[in-house]
Amino acid sequence: MNSSAPGQRRLTLTEWLILFVAVLGFAFDTYELLMLPLIARPALAELLRVDPATASGNAAILKWTGYMLWGSAVSGGVFGLIGGWLTDRFGRKRVLVWSIFLYALSPLAAAFCKSAEALLVLRCTTFIGVCVEFVAAVAWLAELFPDPRQREKVLGFTQAFSSFGGLMVAGAYYLAVTYGQHWPAIHGGHAPWRYTLISGLVPAIPLMFLLPLLPESPAWKERRAAGTLKRPSIAQLFQPAFRRTTIATAILFACAYGAAFGAIQMTPQIVPGLVPGLPELAKLRKQAEAAQQKGEDAKEMKKRIAELSKEQGQIISKVQTHQEIGGLIGRFALACLAIVIVGRKALLRVFQIPGLILIPLVFLFPATNNLELFKWGIAIAGFFTIAQFSFWGNYLPRVYPVYLRGTGESFAANVGGRMIGTSGAFLTTNLTLIMPGASNSTKLAYAAAAVAFLVYAIGFITSFWLPEPKPEEPAE
Repeated sequence: MNSSAPGQRRLTLTEWLILFVAVLGFAFDTYELLMLPLIARPALAELLRVDPATASGNAAILKWTGYMLWGSAVSGGVFGLIGGWLTDRFGRKRVLVWSIFLYALSPLAAAFCKSAEALLVLRCTTFIGVCVEFVAAVAWLAELFPDPRQREKVLGFTQAFSSFGGLMVAGAYYLAVTYGQHWPAIHGGHAPWRYTLISGLVPAIPLMFLLPLLPESPAWKERRAAGTLKRPSIAQLFQPAFRRTTIATAILFACAYGAAFGAIQMTPQIVPGLVPGLPELAKLRKQAEAAQQKGEDAKEMKKRIAELSKEQGQIISKVQTHQEIGGLIGRFALACLAIVIVGRKALLRVFQIPGLILIPLVFLFPATNNLELFKWGIAIAGFFTIAQFSFWGNYLPRVYPVYLRGTGESFAANVGGRMIGTSGAFLTTNLTLIMPGASNSTKLAYAAAAVAFLVYAIGFITSFWLPEPKPEEPAE
């Protein structure tokens, strides 16, 4: 690289370290969030003591899954908004450090919980950490790399690694399902969902040593030292200069999260209906329960149940991997397109328009009858939906000044995305109860299709009101 050309200089060792920490942080953001769709069904079946193969048991799990997805996201949104204000008030790095520790330690504690209520509380604290970390990290990176072209590359490509978090958690769940019976028992059992939660501690170990070595945002630090840093407030987001941006970004962020939570994250609960061995598994569970009540030996039946459950968990993990690969490719595609497509609205619609058409079709057809085709369909859904999260990491730092950057980003991501958008999960799980269909998974797939179409349509219409950032750097 030509070090004399603007934006083309070689990165220093400290800057490479910053990028490594950013990649690790973004990856484990996704890692922590995508644990829940994988572990919700087996965890809630155990903690609620219900049979997921029965109508009542499935309804209880769906209801609590909705509580988990939406309740934790609303908590994350409320405290994430506060975290955005704290980021502007006390600095990017300090808030970043504590948020990472919060979302790393919470899943570790959740692995040992004995009730659904305890799991819900700890999922809330996990989500709070992730919500705050995203806002602090984006503001930090945008200000550490002020050159516009370099900033676009840094934000685009570091966020692209978020999808590796999804691949890693799918892999961790696969390992837990496959080898968990050989690991130390937790509460007398070898539940794969507990081991998957424990793995969430991993990011805290390297970040604990690396973050103290890295600098605070120069732009924020200089203004703080000079006494020129204005005090942020949420009310300022609704002043004439920022009102349109604030409202449009909140709605669009909500639509992206609505598609993710209301459709894509329902995949692990849809897949069991496509697994050939599910009817046998349900029948064996009933037979084993009846045998135990009669005092008969159900050892062989339990063994077969364990084998079928293991096979089901592995298939879910593989489908999740397809989704995450699609999301990973989508994030990298957006990172590349962000450099060459000048208009931000045009860039967003590259992903909105195909998603509006294709994602509902994926959940209406292959999700109800074809496992192999559904794998590729969910990869397409991941491509068009997950890429939009990277879009906001590039867009938002350009439309808010330094003193309001964390607060503005946080309002869009946490109030729009986490508090409103994640209600897509609650909407889908409740729509399932009134949808037609021969099985629970078919009803869930139809509900996911309806919610995906709704939020993509709202997002596309709202995109016409999205302001284009000014060509020059935003006023500081």
